[in-house]
Amino acid sequence: MDHEMPTTTSGGMPASTSAAMSHSMGDSGCKISMLWNWYTIDSCFISSTWQIRSAGMMAGSCIGVILLVMLLELLRRGVKEYDRFLLRKHAASHVTLVNSDNGTPKAGSDNNGGAAHSVCLPQTEYRPAIVEQAVRALLHTCQFAVAYFVMLLAMYYNGYIIICIFIGAYLGSFVFQWETLGLGPHTSAANEGTVCCG
Repeated sequence: MDHEMPTTTSGGMPASTSAAMSHSMGDSGCKISMLWNWYTIDSCFISSTWQIRSAGMMAGSCIGVILLVMLLELLRRGVKEYDRFLLRKHAASHVTLVNSDNGTPKAGSDNNGGAAHSVCLPQTEYRPAIVEQAVRALLHTCQFAVAYFVMLLAMYYNGYIIICIFIGAYLGSFVFQWETLGLGPHTSAANEGTVCCG
């Protein structure tokens, strides 16, 4: 018994599938492509409710994408600053008064009139308390969520959006990663797990 072969389009896709895709895209009027494109009017991002209907809306979306990537850089800086805050707090709680004459720990000035001064003695590694770790995990989750949202936007392969992602990364790094560099072998960038996905 002969079986009828499904007809295909010129691109090799079954005609029924192609028609279904065209129909689904035609219902909302969204222009969606998995290849590099420069769509503006009628392009959609994330959902059909985010559909570009004017040049002004496209410009606003580009500005929003830039701010979103800058927010990602702000969260990355926030994670580092919170860790630094925890380390400073831990170090401050272990300040010891040391006699300036013989270097022995002392609770105050010695009986012989020798001055005592406070120094931070070397401390072992610090394990955050459960509440502090909860805050660290929350900051990481926010960073991860924003990074994932940026990745979804990039997957639309829209040239304008991808350029805005690059602009946002530059501006965000310029503003929020402008910090004092240590003399060690590592910079802040070397401590990043992955630059792409947070």
